[in-house]
Amino acid sequence: LVQFLRFLEKEMIGKLFVGLFLAWLTLPALGAFDVGQLMGDLARNKGGRAKFIEKKYISFLDRPVVSTGEMTYTAPDRLEKRTVTPKPEILLLDRDMLSIERENQRLSINLANQPEALAFIDSIRGTLAGNRAALEKNYLLHLAGSFDNWTLTMLPSDQKIAALVQRIIVTGTRNQVRSIEYLQADGDRSVLSIEPLEAK
Repeated sequence: LVQFLRFLEKEMIGKLFVGLFLAWLTLPALGAFDVGQLMGDLARNKGGRAKFIEKKYISFLDRPVVSTGEMTYTAPDRLEKRTVTPKPEILLLDRDMLSIERENQRLSINLANQPEALAFIDSIRGTLAGNRAALEKNYLLHLAGSFDNWTLTMLPSDQKIAALVQRIIVTGTRNQVRSIEYLQADGDRSVLSIEPLEAK
């Protein structure tokens, strides 16, 4: 009888342990890194300067087109990209106005009249600003990784945008964006690598 009781006790403890373990597996992870947390961290970054290297992979070229320069971001909606090589160019995005200066010529575009282009631009600006609503207006978001090393994949939710770009992959460390990769609908792609500069 004593042995039978001990056997029952072991069975009960074993079932209790298995039950608790299964319950633990089904609980939501406390403090899990998610899109909301990432956007909150990015929103706290008010801007700064960075060096960039951009590589454009174009189907009819054997080698990528490489450009370098500096970027300056001021939250929430001003982004300046100064290309130094191979040819000087200044691209300035201020709210909905996009200005391009190249070889002493200047072109200004009101993106409010170009919704697909604005959605494309906002994939950068929305990420830098941590503006989840702006991103989810045009993209499905998928986040992988951790606070120290994350990857955010954006898939267009609108057919007109999908006609321009298949997906956008942004990687970063903490509240710093480190690279942005665009895969265009035609198969060409570009990779923008970003290295933050210390404030002087």
